[in-house]
Formats: sequence, C-alpha cells, structure tokens
Amino acid sequence: MSQLPGIGKRTALRLVLHLLKQPKEQTSFLSQALLNMRADIKFCESCNNISDTKVCEICANSSRNHQTICVVEDIRDVMAIENTGQYKGIYHVLGGKISPIEGVGPSQLNISSLVEKVKAGKVVEIIFALSSTMEGDTTNFYIYKQIAESEIIISTIARGISVGDELEYADEITLGRSILHRVPFEKTFKNN
Repeated sequence: MSQLPGIGKRTALRLVLHLLKQPKEQTSFLSQALLNMRADIKFCESCNNISDTKVCEICANSSRNHQTICVVEDIRDVMAIENTGQYKGIYHVLGGKISPIEGVGPSQLNISSLVEKVKAGKVVEIIFALSSTMEGDTTNFYIYKQIAESEIIISTIARGISVGDELEYADEITLGRSILHRVPFEKTFKNN
C-alpha cells in the first residue's frame, strides 16, 4: 500500500488495518474491482486517453472539433481541461514530457503519432497545454520543430497558469481562461 503515490507508511498501515476490519466480501469486491480495472481499461487508439473501448468517448464524439488537438502530458490534464467546459476539440496525450535528467527522451513519448496526424492534413490547430516547466517548454519546442513546416495554427495556452505549476492543480476558471486566451506558440520564445 505504501507504494501507491501519496501514501506513506502510516497511511498504508491505517488502510490495511481498516481493510482487515471489513467483511471479507467487501475486501474481495475491492480486489476484484482493481483486477477488472487493469483488465478492462485501455488506451484510446486515437489520443492515448484512458478508455474502456478502442476509441475514447471524446474522440468518438462527432460534435467535437476533430481538427483541433490539445496536446497534454497525461490523462489528469485531460480531466482538468474537460472540467472547465471551455474546450471542444480533441486531445493527444503524450504520456510524459521530455526530461533528460529522468532519462525520458522523445522516443519514449507519443510524439510520432501526433506528427503523423499533422502531416496527414487532418489537423488545423495544435494547442500546447503542457505544464509551464522547463521540461514542458522543452517538449513543446521539440514538437513545434517537428511540425513547424505544416500550414497549421500552433498555439499554447495562455500563461495564466503559474510557471512551475502542474495543470491538475490549477483552478477551473484560470485553466478555462488559459484555454480560451491561448497565444501563438512563436510568441512564447520571441522577444516582442
């Protein structure tokens, strides 16, 4: 239990003791639910979001703008942006960000499939919605260099999110405004 993120040894002990006090059926139900989750949850073939089908609900929704793709680090970022109710496009989940210190390079992320979508002419706009960290900016720049030749709009969410903050911790109003007031990516690294 202490191997779960955010669970220390004391909390793990409390959880285990609580489970031991519960009826065996309840513990068995929890165990079976965890096994079912691992067996039934997949990654969307289109965007890499979690799903219980081949294509997630967002990508399967015909009322969404399939020509606008919001690039995010992980599934929690999709949830955070969806909670704003401001974004009507689809997503592309990278599965992390470039971090040489942690040994994560571009080949470990879902970047090539995004570049393929852009080169196939299926995309009108890419919105970078990665965290405002050195790794997030490096990942944005790497992808930008891969797709810069394309005739598409490349933007990034407005920097209403504090530099160094993670998207999942931003309040919905700030995150929603950041999506609505996104700026061209080129403006983030040029001196104006």
